[in-house]
Amino acid sequence: MDLHQLQRDLKDLGLYTGLVDGVWGSKSQSAYESLLGSAKGNPVREDDPDSIAWGARVSAEFRRRVRDISRFLAIHPNWLMACMAFESGRSFRSDIINGAGSGAVGLIQFMPATAKGLGTTTAALSAMLPEDQLDYVQRYFAPYAGRLKNLGDVYMAILWPNGVGRSDDFALWSRDNRPVTYRQNAGLDADKDGVITRGEALGKISALLAEGLRPSNRG
Repeated sequence: MDLHQLQRDLKDLGLYTGLVDGVWGSKSQSAYESLLGSAKGNPVREDDPDSIAWGARVSAEFRRRVRDISRFLAIHPNWLMACMAFESGRSFRSDIINGAGSGAVGLIQFMPATAKGLGTTTAALSAMLPEDQLDYVQRYFAPYAGRLKNLGDVYMAILWPNGVGRSDDFALWSRDNRPVTYRQNAGLDADKDGVITRGEALGKISALLAEGLRPSNRG
């Protein structure tokens, strides 16, 4: 078995957050077990519009819209669903408010300035049905169409666009260079070394993808 290729495949599925080094460690094993766990139920089929990660938490119309957006962006719908699950605290509510007081709201935590750039406001976004807010999710992601190659790229487009297309050892923020941003995201610094890498940021999203693929959450 080519371990490098297996790690690359697991990374493309958003399950592996380590380096593609051909060394089978704990991260590789955990990713492989997540893959096996999701496969024990009914595997997600690309031709099944009602079988996506976290699909049991949203309406059929929501699932249809996510499929449409994902085709437009050339991404797997599970990647978008995992990111929205994380950003909305698994609620998929259009009015969910950022707990840190940033003023961000909704499915991908639209910041006030972001909402303005999309021709709306956070107040208007909060008043929408989740299915309608997906129109603004698509508008937000539109500049990235065709550029998002994996789960990490989709999440970086939300969290820190400079991380799109980067390797998972790419440093997003450090305690020394961006102290305020680092402090706001310190929970992502898994090894507490004062540097938050793309791979560390992706860890929680990967876990949400695996959780969303459980039979009880898939729909």
